[in-house]
Amino acid sequence: MHPRDLSDHVAYQAGRGIQEVARELGRDPSTFVKLASNENAHGPSPAAVAAIEDAAGSVSSYPKAAHADLTAAIADRWAIADDQIWLANGGDGAIDYLSRATLEPGDDVLVPAPGFAYYGMSARFHHGDVTEYALAREDNFSQDAETVLEAYDGERIVYLTSPHNPSGSTIDLEAVAEIADRTDEETLVVLDEAYGEFADVDSAVALISGRDGFDARDDVAVLRTFSKAYGLAGLRLGYAIVPNAWADAYARVNTPFAASELACRAGLAAINDDEHVERTVATVAEARATMREEIDAHVWPSDGNFVLVDVGEATTVAEAMQERGVIVRDCTSFGLPGCIRITCGTPSETDRAVETLNEVLEDRGHQRELGPDGGTQTEVNGA
Repeated sequence: MHPRDLSDHVAYQAGRGIQEVARELGRDPSTFVKLASNENAHGPSPAAVAAIEDAAGSVSSYPKAAHADLTAAIADRWAIADDQIWLANGGDGAIDYLSRATLEPGDDVLVPAPGFAYYGMSARFHHGDVTEYALAREDNFSQDAETVLEAYDGERIVYLTSPHNPSGSTIDLEAVAEIADRTDEETLVVLDEAYGEFADVDSAVALISGRDGFDARDDVAVLRTFSKAYGLAGLRLGYAIVPNAWADAYARVNTPFAASELACRAGLAAINDDEHVERTVATVAEARATMREEIDAHVWPSDGNFVLVDVGEATTVAEAMQERGVIVRDCTSFGLPGCIRITCGTPSETDRAVETLNEVLEDRGHQRELGPDGGTQTEVNGA
């Protein structure tokens, strides 16, 4: 007896944790800084921590009331109906629900390359297939309607990411609406806004609800998460916002109790903790500016809580930084073997990352040149 053929499936590669790296190197974990997984530099919302403590004694019960309460709170935040919120076990869980509700065996999805691997993984889990549209590094990974539509060939789901991971680029709502207009009636356009709180752009929820001059659509969905701005990555809490016509599908595709009691209670507290989110967003903006100005390599503009850096040889540079106590993301798994991604940390963490990277680049013979966009480019000598 064996599992079904999984040879076309690619395992998701998560950023490495401090404990894992410290054990491997035989070092004290306290000497490391982890800037590899786009986690919140300030940790979880303090209000969420208090809510978890208060709810700990109730985990013997199923989270029916908490699930409903959080759904209502999110719906109120976005001014839409409760049944347009599909709570899930992280944003990846919401992707799975959309796959279950949409894909028939053999249906394709269209995904960005580079991009979040789980879009394609979920499609394959549900017996679909994957095609890609390329976001070009020479164009700063810019996103527009034509880039997507030139690659489109009737796929059932089209994934967009704004801000895009790992580059941090965004796409405007007019382009999203154009993509939805020019794709087939049975194509769902899904905009992943996991990093939306960090970007000064409007949410595509306006396309679903029919606000800000847009007509309400039944072919656009939005993904959101509590992992980033709210600092609840370890609780695995996310959601999809779907058109009104999709509302009753949730009960048919979700798992029993799609989010835990503790996750729901933490989410209820975190969604109202505006001070924590504002502090987090301000820290991210400061860190992005610091890294773009001070790293001796090309740093792409970013609207996420991370920056993408051209270092020439990602694995070598990431390993050298790790040896010096700073864990960053080697973007080889994204198809970018010359790039690393650095999460925005606290001011001290960001300064340490910049200093460490510049030391590594200097040791490897990198030279800094001013790029055409006012950032920096990297030339590798003898690397």
